[in-house]
Amino acid sequence: MTVLTRARRLALVAGGLGLVVALSSCASAEEAGVGEGTGGGTDVTGSEIDCSQFEQFGEDLDGTEVEVYTSIVTPEDQPFLDTFQPFTECTGITVNYNGSRQFEAQLPVRVQSGNAPDIAFLPQPGLLAQMVGTGQVVEPPQAVSDNVDELWSEAWREYGSVDGTFYAAPLGANTKSFVWYSPTAFEEAGYEIPQTWDELIALTDQMVADNPDVKPWCAGIGSGDATGWPATDWLEDVVLHELGPDVYDQWIAHEIPFNDPQIVAALDRVGSILRNPDYVNGGFGDVASIATTTFQDAGVPITQGNCWLHRQASFYQANWPDGTEVAEDGDVFAFPFPEINSEVGQAVVGGGEFVAAFADRPEVQALQYYLSTAEWANLKAQASGPGWLTANTGLDVENLVSPIDQLAAEQLQDENVTFRFDASDLMPAAVGSAAEWRELTAWIANGQDTQTTLDNIEAAWPN
Repeated sequence: MTVLTRARRLALVAGGLGLVVALSSCASAEEAGVGEGTGGGTDVTGSEIDCSQFEQFGEDLDGTEVEVYTSIVTPEDQPFLDTFQPFTECTGITVNYNGSRQFEAQLPVRVQSGNAPDIAFLPQPGLLAQMVGTGQVVEPPQAVSDNVDELWSEAWREYGSVDGTFYAAPLGANTKSFVWYSPTAFEEAGYEIPQTWDELIALTDQMVADNPDVKPWCAGIGSGDATGWPATDWLEDVVLHELGPDVYDQWIAHEIPFNDPQIVAALDRVGSILRNPDYVNGGFGDVASIATTTFQDAGVPITQGNCWLHRQASFYQANWPDGTEVAEDGDVFAFPFPEINSEVGQAVVGGGEFVAAFADRPEVQALQYYLSTAEWANLKAQASGPGWLTANTGLDVENLVSPIDQLAAEQLQDENVTFRFDASDLMPAAVGSAAEWRELTAWIANGQDTQTTLDNIEAAWPN
């Protein structure tokens, strides 16, 4: 899984997106402690794939080269390199993989200077819209479009489209609508996994009554210069689960203001947990301690018996102490963020990458096609360790190493689960990665009232 940097919030919304999943809003993959599956994968370099599928791109591919430019760097790049080898053996095409930590800053420079890569892995729809705006992104071949129609939901196709034109097939994905807990501790206490928000609050109250010395919830929004982003994820989950995808999309597009009464009520719902001194902050202190607790450390008290629940993304699996068993019957696991509104049902906030091409040579189209196949998705899953998944419905979830990744993939493949991209990743940077972080931190740390908090964020929206 690629965890997005806030530099990627480029204030562009590929308008009118009718979708449902949201992206991880943390500062860096290094901070999250997770990459694109950095261990635990199997060797797929000798795997055989159907070479005849590439005949549609011509017979003169041998000896050609394709540059792939991405923010995914060593050691997270190795599973990609491994899955490219069978492709090269089939086609004779050399894939020159160029991972750069300066990807977000350098890609626009390269495009504007006439030195665009053949293919770039774009971490969110806003950057795709910006690149399409340069006039240099080329539409993929029909075979790629057909694969996306077959293997992804309509929402994902729309995320890879700009103004109704399809440009980029999805690649990897991530989900973050999870609540972590200890299956062992739950079994010993006789607690059951809540399916709805009301059940979640009832369980929390039961935990307060049963364990007066242990707070039910532990939380942390500390992340250096990016402090506050985990609070944005809480708000996004509640907006999506309670108000539904239409209001969620309107909120992103500023068709309703950030301080709309519906959003005020949603943040107050978040506050019913995060600002309740009876509920938080297990293992760390009072409500204000949430602002100074790093998100990496925030869930650890579950393993120490100092809290019961922690809301965080699937990628949090990398932050548990060494030796912690992450399994449905293990030391820790996670359950989906509970349903709030029965008319909305189950929903997921998450994100992912998209494969955009700046050249239409046959070898480039062949690689685009390969990356859009179920065959590649399954090889990539086998080659990767914990932390990588895709919304490609051709993925056999058994090929994923981690049970949390398997659970997340099942959500992404379930037609009954609404998916939306992380709202703050799609809002203007002045809002999603500045005012919202700052004001939600004040809301936690200083007890700033909800209306003032959202008024201040709304005031930051660019004219």
